[in-house]
Amino acid sequence: MPRILYIEDNRDNRKLIRRILQVEGIEVLEAASAQEGLTVAEAEQPDLILMDINMPAMDGLTATKLLRLNEQLRRIPIVALTANVMKGDREKALDAGCDGYIPKPIDVDRFPGEVLSFIQQFGDRV
Repeated sequence: MPRILYIEDNRDNRKLIRRILQVEGIEVLEAASAQEGLTVAEAEQPDLILMDINMPAMDGLTATKLLRLNEQLRRIPIVALTANVMKGDREKALDAGCDGYIPKPIDVDRFPGEVLSFIQQFGDRV
């Protein structure tokens, strides 16, 4: 069973993503802040991290850069899951170290397949 970590400050968003992915047999770990996400990632070593970009205290771009600096975590694939959909936002996420980018609002029918494809594409790195 694949395990993903969803780092997102909005509880309703975490709940929605968990429900969608659990139906597909994906275990979902959650973190309500970037700092908590760093701690959970180190403790749990998930197969993939879904990273919200807009969070208080520390944003997802900064958290991604910190994950990439950590020897134990740098190989875990990170996918930005964000409402930042202006021109250049995708590039900013990729430049920060994200391996992929999924814009919000998500397409609930396509989303599980997108997540699984990222796990398959980058899973050999973990």
